[in-house]
Amino acid sequence: MEANLFTLPSSTLPSTSHNLSLKSHFKNPFLTPLHHPHHPPKFTPLTIQSAISRTKKEETVESVKKQLQDCYLVAGIGYKGFTVKQFQELRTELPESAKLLVAKNTLVYKAIEGTHWEALKPCMKGMNVWLFVHSEEIPAALKPYREFQKEKKLEGNDFTGAVFEGKFYGPEEFEALETLPSRAEVYAKILGALKGPASAVVGTLQAPARNLVMTLQAYVKKLEEEGASS
Repeated sequence: MEANLFTLPSSTLPSTSHNLSLKSHFKNPFLTPLHHPHHPPKFTPLTIQSAISRTKKEETVESVKKQLQDCYLVAGIGYKGFTVKQFQELRTELPESAKLLVAKNTLVYKAIEGTHWEALKPCMKGMNVWLFVHSEEIPAALKPYREFQKEKKLEGNDFTGAVFEGKFYGPEEFEALETLPSRAEVYAKILGALKGPASAVVGTLQAPARNLVMTLQAYVKKLEEEGASS
């Protein structure tokens, strides 16, 4: 038996140059890039953002260093939960010799590192607002916050620590700072001691209240020399 071969006309076969494929008719949506010619992306280059952030940090560090000039005491206050209004009210109640500054612990530490203010390190935790006192009248600078704290019921926002005359004071030691004698009281004590033995004057000068006048120290020395020679 002979096999008959049937062939289709060449016109019915697709041309090899136009082969049909699923790939040519269906595009993968996950591989097709999306174009939005009318809405170009908006962004700030990272280099600019970094430069701005670095500049702000440097300015904060310089602000802290400026406040440390002629400063007698620096104290931290836990201000987590403070409202903007409360913060503004507190600022108005402080004496002119006391300044408040909000700054991150890391930036404050960078400003005080290598100085005697570095003793503040133990209170570099949590959120602090920093109180800089530019006066010998320490109790007068601390009292407004105590009254504000009581009035606003901010028991959880206590002093976190302070440095005075190179020594760190923890929250439980603030009573010693808040009861320091005033300048008038110190001078009255000195005048009273001058009427007594020279040793009494020496004891007064060694009291941890403040830095006393050098001429008074010279006067004490003179009294001691006179007492020894007589």
